[in-house]
Amino acid sequence: MAKKALTIREKTIFDGIFIKYFLKFMFTLWFKLAGWKLCKTAPEGAGVAIAAPHTSNWDFFYALGAAILQDVKIYFSVKDTLCRIPVLGTWMMYLGAIPIDRSAKGVGQVEQIKSFINSQKLNRVFFLFTPEGTRGLVPKWRSGFYHVAQGCDLPIFLAKVDYLSKETGVFHTFKLTDNKDNDIKAIQASYESVQGKFPINQYPPYTGSMPKISEVEAKIIKALYSFKGVATKVEITAKAKLGELSTNMLDFLVEKGLLEKTLRTDKNIEPHYQLTFAGRGCFLHLSPSV
Repeated sequence: MAKKALTIREKTIFDGIFIKYFLKFMFTLWFKLAGWKLCKTAPEGAGVAIAAPHTSNWDFFYALGAAILQDVKIYFSVKDTLCRIPVLGTWMMYLGAIPIDRSAKGVGQVEQIKSFINSQKLNRVFFLFTPEGTRGLVPKWRSGFYHVAQGCDLPIFLAKVDYLSKETGVFHTFKLTDNKDNDIKAIQASYESVQGKFPINQYPPYTGSMPKISEVEAKIIKALYSFKGVATKVEITAKAKLGELSTNMLDFLVEKGLLEKTLRTDKNIEPHYQLTFAGRGCFLHLSPSV
């Protein structure tokens, strides 16, 4: 007899009134006593959320606390065999497990999530992935989260648990472009300034907190990101709506590693500037969305 296919559970722990409000009170108290804070706002609607860096089991509790405090519903993928274990399987489904059957006849992640989205009126629902895949040091990210976001036409919510600033939650809603490699490199660059509990084990490697920049410098970075390419000082000044912009300020951002300067051989042509991947990563922290 064929096993009944398991599908995403509509009602989970995040829908229980008593548990939801009890846990909200507990996490409010815990965060206040421990000095933790939330990222300013949680994005609306459905999206693929990536949580990084992942170096400790404590990451889950801080991420869960952020979700509960901001009325976010979380789903995560597990093997369907675990969801069929008596008691444990029921509990995992109640927590928000997405049962994945990897057999030839099984329904994959993309199909399940697509079907679930089409049948629901969703408000703040995150399909959660940890791209490192483990708490130990890894040489690269798993890109399954990108495949799911692309296949389901969803944005990627960039979530963090930063043990230096004691801040947790989503800091940017990333919309995919047509360049997967560049998208992932920019996203990874944004996590280089997020400190995990054990920085030695995080990937990409922790390079230190985001450099301090002024309001004008932030406007320059935001303007350059919108160009999706290179721009001259005049174009940047106009886009950033600045009265004037000195070359020294642009060169200062080049020295910080946030901009690249292209020198032209023709002296009559102005130098062009573009964001480095570090600059793009910096932008993702400066703006909640594009």
